Amino acid sequence: MAITISPRADVDSRAEIADGVYIGPFCLVGPEVSLGPNCRLDSHVALVGRTTIGANNRFFPNCVIGAEPQDYSYSGASTSVSIGDDNIFREGVTVHRGAEKEDGVTRIGNRNLLMANSHVAHNCHLHDQVVLVNGVLLGGHVHVHDHAIISGNAVVHHFATLGTLAFVSGGCRVPYDVPPFMLAAGSDDPRIVSVNLVGMQRRGIAPDTIAAIRQAHRMVFREHKTLAEVRDCFVNDLSGSLPIELVRLLDFLERQKDGRQGRQGEARRNKPADTENTQRTRRAA
Repeated sequence: MAITISPRADVDSRAEIADGVYIGPFCLVGPEVSLGPNCRLDSHVALVGRTTIGANNRFFPNCVIGAEPQDYSYSGASTSVSIGDDNIFREGVTVHRGAEKEDGVTRIGNRNLLMANSHVAHNCHLHDQVVLVNGVLLGGHVHVHDHAIISGNAVVHHFATLGTLAFVSGGCRVPYDVPPFMLAAGSDDPRIVSVNLVGMQRRGIAPDTIAAIRQAHRMVFREHKTLAEVRDCFVNDLSGSLPIELVRLLDFLERQKDGRQGRQGEARRNKPADTENTQRTRRAA
């Protein structure tokens, strides 16, 4: 398929543009940008910095992808943004490239939906099929795992991690991790209020597993039992065979204790850059 570039766009000759790309009027594409097949930039889209983008991504007007991080420590290093396939970036979305911390990369996976005016700060990592609703703000180093949904105008503190199928209510302040399958709500007093029952049902998680996760929520967040007590209870009740989803939840809660203020990502602060294999292992959370 042919490449279509509006004569009113500013596309650097050094940019890598694959087949089927459409670049509309008043777009800016910098020299270190790589655009995969069948991407579409509607108009007034800026792709700058060392930004690599996969196939079939859609950018609505006024997106800015790959700009310098809003971090006082950044001193101009060649950090980057890496974006996978089939993502949608609605109007006014901003994604900043990494700061000179961790591995220096901001990552967006596949099939994510970033709604209007949402912001992804430096060194964040969105996995797959994540939804950021209008006005969501992610601080630096936030990790959001598969199928998580963050509702409108929620604010996530830097170094927080949101587990698989986590759900954050609208306007919520998230100063700590949200474990897998849990629902967080509240601004003045943010807390884990329930399980993401609808999300688990939609993903086809077995009713027995959902019941076990609800029981774990009750024991941890209402009865305040220790993780050792919770794990022993399930090992005894289930004859040692724990559903993988329950194992993910309990392991996530265990890692959460490694960080400060309930943020497991704090343990990564000022540590050497992660290898790609280490990044992949976190996808199981």
